[in-house]
Amino acid sequence: MLEKTTRMNFLYDFYQSLLTPKQQSYMSLYYLDDFSLGEIAEEYDVSRQAVYDNIKRTEAMLEEYEEKLLLFQKFQERSKLFTQLKEMIEMESSSKQSLLDIVTEIEKLD
Repeated sequence: MLEKTTRMNFLYDFYQSLLTPKQQSYMSLYYLDDFSLGEIAEEYDVSRQAVYDNIKRTEAMLEEYEEKLLLFQKFQERSKLFTQLKEMIEMESSSKQSLLDIVTEIEKLD
Protein backbone atom coordinates (compact mmCIF):
# COMPACT_ATOMS: atom_id res chain seq x y z
CA MET A 1 0.00 0.00 0.00
CA LEU A 2 2.83 2.40 0.81
CA GLU A 3 4.35 1.81 -2.64
CA LYS A 4 1.01 2.62 -4.30
CA THR A 5 0.62 5.74 -2.17
CA THR A 6 4.11 6.90 -3.07
CA ARG A 7 3.47 6.26 -6.77
CA MET A 8 0.15 8.13 -6.68
CA ASN A 9 1.79 11.06 -4.90
CA PHE A 10 4.43 11.27 -7.64
CA LEU A 11 1.86 10.94 -10.42
CA TYR A 12 -0.29 13.57 -8.75
CA ASP A 13 2.71 15.92 -8.57
CA PHE A 14 3.42 15.48 -12.26
CA TYR A 15 -0.14 15.57 -13.61
CA GLN A 16 -2.28 17.48 -11.12
CA SER A 17 -2.75 20.40 -13.51
CA LEU A 18 -4.58 18.02 -15.88
CA LEU A 19 -7.20 17.20 -13.23
CA THR A 20 -10.38 19.05 -12.37
CA PRO A 21 -10.40 21.07 -9.13
CA LYS A 22 -12.63 18.43 -7.47
CA GLN A 23 -10.30 15.61 -8.53
CA GLN A 24 -7.33 17.59 -7.25
CA SER A 25 -9.03 18.19 -3.94
CA TYR A 26 -10.09 14.56 -3.41
CA MET A 27 -6.64 13.23 -4.33
CA SER A 28 -4.87 15.79 -2.18
CA LEU A 29 -7.05 15.05 0.83
CA TYR A 30 -6.84 11.28 0.38
CA TYR A 31 -3.17 10.82 -0.52
CA LEU A 32 -1.39 13.87 0.86
CA ASP A 33 -3.46 14.69 3.93
CA ASP A 34 -4.39 11.08 4.73
CA PHE A 35 -8.13 11.74 5.05
CA SER A 36 -10.41 8.72 5.07
CA LEU A 37 -13.14 8.28 2.46
CA GLY A 38 -15.70 9.08 5.16
CA GLU A 39 -13.95 12.31 6.13
CA ILE A 40 -13.81 13.48 2.52
CA ALA A 41 -17.46 12.49 1.99
CA GLU A 42 -18.46 14.49 5.05
CA GLU A 43 -16.41 17.50 3.88
CA TYR A 44 -18.15 17.54 0.48
CA ASP A 45 -21.55 16.27 1.65
CA VAL A 46 -21.48 13.25 -0.70
CA SER A 47 -21.47 9.50 -0.14
CA ARG A 48 -18.33 7.50 0.60
CA GLN A 49 -19.03 5.56 -2.59
CA ALA A 50 -18.99 8.78 -4.64
CA VAL A 51 -15.60 9.70 -3.16
CA TYR A 52 -14.26 6.18 -3.73
CA ASP A 53 -15.45 6.16 -7.36
CA ASN A 54 -13.94 9.58 -8.02
CA ILE A 55 -10.58 8.60 -6.52
CA LYS A 56 -10.46 5.31 -8.47
CA ARG A 57 -11.30 7.09 -11.74
CA THR A 58 -8.67 9.73 -11.03
CA GLU A 59 -6.05 7.08 -10.24
CA ALA A 60 -6.80 5.42 -13.57
CA MET A 61 -6.51 8.78 -15.34
CA LEU A 62 -3.14 9.45 -13.72
CA GLU A 63 -1.90 6.02 -14.82
CA GLU A 64 -3.10 6.73 -18.38
CA TYR A 65 -1.31 10.07 -18.42
CA GLU A 66 1.87 8.35 -17.25
CA GLU A 67 1.48 5.62 -19.86
CA LYS A 68 1.37 8.27 -22.58
CA LEU A 69 3.72 10.97 -21.28
CA LEU A 70 6.19 8.95 -19.16
CA LEU A 71 7.13 11.92 -16.95
CA PHE A 72 7.50 9.81 -13.81
CA GLN A 73 9.46 7.07 -15.59
CA LYS A 74 11.86 9.63 -17.07
CA PHE A 75 12.23 11.25 -13.65
CA GLN A 76 13.19 7.89 -12.14
CA GLU A 77 15.64 7.12 -14.94
CA ARG A 78 17.16 10.59 -14.68
CA SER A 79 17.56 10.22 -10.90
CA LYS A 80 19.27 6.86 -11.35
CA LEU A 81 21.67 8.29 -13.94
CA PHE A 82 22.50 11.30 -11.75
CA THR A 83 23.30 8.91 -8.89
CA GLN A 84 25.62 6.93 -11.16
CA LEU A 85 27.23 10.14 -12.38
CA LYS A 86 27.89 11.33 -8.83
CA GLU A 87 29.41 7.98 -7.92
CA MET A 88 31.68 8.05 -10.98
CA ILE A 89 32.79 11.61 -10.24
CA GLU A 90 33.71 10.55 -6.70
CA MET A 91 35.78 7.69 -8.10
CA GLU A 92 38.98 9.14 -9.47
CA SER A 93 39.46 6.16 -11.74
CA SER A 94 36.37 6.97 -13.83
CA SER A 95 37.13 7.63 -17.45
CA LYS A 96 35.93 10.76 -19.16
CA GLN A 97 34.16 8.59 -21.71
CA SER A 98 32.11 6.87 -18.98
CA LEU A 99 31.01 10.23 -17.68
CA LEU A 100 30.16 11.46 -21.16
CA ASP A 101 28.12 8.31 -21.81
CA ILE A 102 25.96 8.98 -18.75
CA VAL A 103 25.48 12.62 -19.70
CA THR A 104 24.42 11.48 -23.18
CA GLU A 105 21.86 9.11 -21.63
CA ILE A 106 20.45 11.94 -19.54
CA GLU A 107 20.15 14.15 -22.62
CA LYS A 108 18.22 11.40 -24.45
CA LEU A 109 15.54 11.46 -21.75
CA ASP A 110 14.50 14.96 -22.73
